[in-house]
Amino acid sequence: MSDDAGGRRASIRDVARRADVSHQTVSRVLNDHPSIRPETRDRVLAAMQELSYSPNPAARALVTSRSRTIGILAASSTQYGPASSIAAIEAAAQARGYWVSTANIDPTDPQSIPDGLSYLMAQSVEGLVVIAPQVRVIRALAAQAVGVPYVTLQSTDVDAGHTLAVDQIAGARLATRHLIELGHRSIYHLAGPQDWMEAESRMRGFLEEMSAWDIATTAPILGDWTADFGYYAGRELLGYRDFTAIFSSNDQMALGLLHAIRDEGLDCPRDVSIVGFDDIPEAGHFWPPLTTVRQDFAELGRRCVELLLDGSAAAAAPVLTPDLIVRSSTARAASV
Repeated sequence: MSDDAGGRRASIRDVARRADVSHQTVSRVLNDHPSIRPETRDRVLAAMQELSYSPNPAARALVTSRSRTIGILAASSTQYGPASSIAAIEAAAQARGYWVSTANIDPTDPQSIPDGLSYLMAQSVEGLVVIAPQVRVIRALAAQAVGVPYVTLQSTDVDAGHTLAVDQIAGARLATRHLIELGHRSIYHLAGPQDWMEAESRMRGFLEEMSAWDIATTAPILGDWTADFGYYAGRELLGYRDFTAIFSSNDQMALGLLHAIRDEGLDCPRDVSIVGFDDIPEAGHFWPPLTTVRQDFAELGRRCVELLLDGSAAAAAPVLTPDLIVRSSTARAASV
């Protein structure tokens, strides 16, 4: 700490003395006021660095009515998609000089939604991101008076005007079309939980693509996103062997399927082709490396922050298109 600060935490007046300006000028620099000349701004910023000065966020929010904080209301934040979305939003917000505060809610408890909102509003957040994959959470949120700009990261008709999302239906159709173009006609779909919007959209994409090719389908199998479920479902299905490919609604369940195939003494992709969804970091290191659908969470986070801070025009298209990443877990169909 500089001697000018007397061994205490540097104040805005200490910065003003060091830079030879008024404390009002320092305040204008902190708030990026357009009237400040570049040379004055540089002198003030240099003084801040010399004194290791950092403004008090609470005091700054009281003076400027800006907290430079974005709130995230999150459910199921331990799952890969929500967790990746939160990390992407944090990175994008920090690049714009903002911090993020996250309130984790219980999607089965209706009261946790207003409680989470109250917690975030008490921090004077300037915008809100809702990462809640369950329809009931979005419906409950739509009934609340939020009071700040907000965006949901799920594609839903419940609150369509506030939506920014990856096109889950298009991603599922990409995965299914890839299998069909490899000659597969007997394809199962291992879906996610029934109350998840992404699971519903991926199931819909699978069924739409199968219908577009006039291929008969069996009822999708509802899973729980875990590798354990994928494994036990795979062992059950392999007892019948009436298919040549499986589209799994996420990569973790696909990992369980790969395990089941190996335990049955079979080979992927020679005997069964597998496609996942998400492209988790480990997907390229599964054995065999997993063909999957990649969601660009970094771009989703950037657009989300732009939407909140700059308005809807800055975010461009509200739906992002995912990419199919072809690896070694898919091959031309073997006969059933």
